[in-house]
Amino acid sequence: MTNIRKKHGHKGSRTAIAVLIGVITLVLGACSIDQSGQDSSKPTIRIAYQSFPSGDLIVKNNRWLEDALPEYNVKWTKFDSGADVNTAFIAGEIDFGAIGSSSVARGLSAPLNIPYQVAFVLDVAGDNEALVARNATGIKTVADLRGKKIATAFASTAHYSLLAALNQVGLSVDDVQLVDLQPQASLAAWQRGDIDAVYTWLPTLDELRKDGTQLITSRELAAAGKPTLDLGVVATSFANDHPEIVDSWRQVQARALETIVADPDAAAEAVAAQLGTTKEDAASQLKQGVFLTLAQITSPEWLGTEGAPGNLAVNLRSAAQFLAEQKQIESVPEPTVFQNALYVRGLPDVLAQ
Repeated sequence: MTNIRKKHGHKGSRTAIAVLIGVITLVLGACSIDQSGQDSSKPTIRIAYQSFPSGDLIVKNNRWLEDALPEYNVKWTKFDSGADVNTAFIAGEIDFGAIGSSSVARGLSAPLNIPYQVAFVLDVAGDNEALVARNATGIKTVADLRGKKIATAFASTAHYSLLAALNQVGLSVDDVQLVDLQPQASLAAWQRGDIDAVYTWLPTLDELRKDGTQLITSRELAAAGKPTLDLGVVATSFANDHPEIVDSWRQVQARALETIVADPDAAAEAVAAQLGTTKEDAASQLKQGVFLTLAQITSPEWLGTEGAPGNLAVNLRSAAQFLAEQKQIESVPEPTVFQNALYVRGLPDVLAQ
């Protein structure tokens, strides 16, 4: 297959990059790639997706981008967390990606300094991400987690939210035992009794809730000033070289958001097909997320418009500040880094088409 995107370098710590590149083969080797029906003579658009209920899964299931861009192959690669998506961007292996806001804040900060931009808001985390403790532990509150073993996917929105939840009750990472586990691995560890609590997202979250006590949700943390989002990002070099493709991608993502509201049955059916679950389960999972309207996405509160970057830039920098306080990143970039990371070129007109 022919790539349509040029390889690019980026600024940052060479040592950090060398370490990350060292695990790229392992990360990408563990990813699931959907290349069915591709024509090797066509250039390829490479998309990273994650298995959380969102409009992105609707776009993938219904092949809307393939229909909009028949002259291209569209290669969908499944990733387990934002940290893995960041690694793939560093490797130059993907053009678009579905990724959590805290992972984006980390990616835009040193030592990663990933040259990508936020082109869409997939969802705002609500009850679809939460902290749950095993009933057998007797844990009833976040404060009860002192000295306990907690699993989460490091560098994900769940990790960020877990740190925020601990901070709320005066606990630090030194007061608990944190374990870096992807959702399915955390479920297996939970079932073995190896861990006491997990902060994760759907659909794994629903499995944990069956014999667990929910301690706090990302919706509650958002209300307390620590919101997290799932974002659609694009490599900056790709956006510069192929703005028309970015426009088509944003349009099908907008169509998916509208479908979630206007035709929830069709949305649930598409998500169910991608998650391998029932339409009823998918519908329930979709209801737990917060999906913005197109007017909200282009508003000053979120992405904003050309010349007037939205408050999402402030949100991302706030996340970076918190991560720096928690010693998860080295330092906090200047506000302009986050403002420039919002891809809002022609946004209202593109979404109106």
